[in-house]
Amino acid sequence: MSAFTSVGDLKLSSKDFDRFRKLAYDYCGLAIDTGKESLVASRLTKIMRSLNITSFSDYYDYVVRDSSSDALVAMIDGLTTNYTNFFREPKHFEFLTATIFPALASRSEFTLWSAACSSGEEPYSLAFAAQEFYGNGGPRVSLLATDISTKVLARAQDGTYNEKCFTQVPTEMLRKYLQRGIGPASGNYRVKQFIRETITFRRLNLIKPFENFVGSYPLILCRNAMIYFDIPTQQDLVDRFHERLEPGGYLFVGHAESLNNLKHKFEYVQPAVYKKAGSLKKR
Repeated sequence: MSAFTSVGDLKLSSKDFDRFRKLAYDYCGLAIDTGKESLVASRLTKIMRSLNITSFSDYYDYVVRDSSSDALVAMIDGLTTNYTNFFREPKHFEFLTATIFPALASRSEFTLWSAACSSGEEPYSLAFAAQEFYGNGGPRVSLLATDISTKVLARAQDGTYNEKCFTQVPTEMLRKYLQRGIGPASGNYRVKQFIRETITFRRLNLIKPFENFVGSYPLILCRNAMIYFDIPTQQDLVDRFHERLEPGGYLFVGHAESLNNLKHKFEYVQPAVYKKAGSLKKR
């Protein structure tokens, strides 16, 4: 690779590129391959300009000196893509309502875990789907929604989205679960409080040992997060997900992901759906 990668008048040296790669990997398992120098330079430049920092070396020092880790989280946000939408990957929701929800119908309550929830569209979609399936007479369904980014978690907890985010949401569902903004909020919807109250948002770094608030679940979703991890990190995370699933529980990954390169204990069910041995029990 060349000694420098330039974005305008800013130059990312090979030394700084390697330092940023190591920082991202050590913090959250983000694996940045060689050949991504231009991408890294471009994305970090946007952050640096907002901070009036004029060299990558100074920006690196700024990040590592920040004892709150807010600067590091902002750097990770800049290097990753927090793209999601409501009811993304519809086949997962079809499987959820055809297989998982019926198996859990006799329970009084249960919790699902959205392990890389980004800005909240996934857990809210799960909450809508549960309400549609069970109505007010079924189990009490709650969700744990986690992400490493405090920025996207704040947006998720607020539950306000532009109306363009709801193109996959039926009109009747919009009426039941969302409030249309008026005045300055025109063009936005906010998830109604009774839905927001079913979701607990918590910050979690998936490559670290799981916090005490992480329990055992009939379904864990970790979609489009493991694409950023190398094989050893994926292996460790999948093993820990297996431990946190109930017997007969399911793991959903992104449709661009699979467990093919890992030594895992799951049964393959269909693309992006894996099952732990056993059967989901009544409780």
